[in-house]
Amino acid sequence: MLLGCVLIFSVTQNPAAKPHGLIAGIAAMIAVAAMACQFALLRLAVPGAPSTAVMTGNLTNAVLSLLDTLSGSHPLTEGANERLKKTLKLIVGFFAGCVTGAAAVSLLGDWAWSLPVVLAGAAVACGVLRRWK
Repeated sequence: MLLGCVLIFSVTQNPAAKPHGLIAGIAAMIAVAAMACQFALLRLAVPGAPSTAVMTGNLTNAVLSLLDTLSGSHPLTEGANERLKKTLKLIVGFFAGCVTGAAAVSLLGDWAWSLPVVLAGAAVACGVLRRWK
């Protein structure tokens, strides 16, 4: 719902015209609220899942796990290989999302918000269909 609000607000108000203005700030705060809801939903729905919202921590975990895995001596922590696999998936997904988002903004401008709206709608539809089965 919040992503849809960002889409509608961005298309009607064109916050990119004044990226430091009030309209851009409002659009950004709606987007931040959408991210906060996504983060909370992930924590509630999949409690053991690695964070998808804190990429600095994920990148740090990946580097430490990689160094721990590659070291010839005894590993500093247990499960470095497994942590490395989990965080690398997140980093690759994050990078792919960044590239997709940048391409969408280049091609679609403010209409680029339609991509996350459609993806969120598809995720909700999948969840509803799964409950019906």
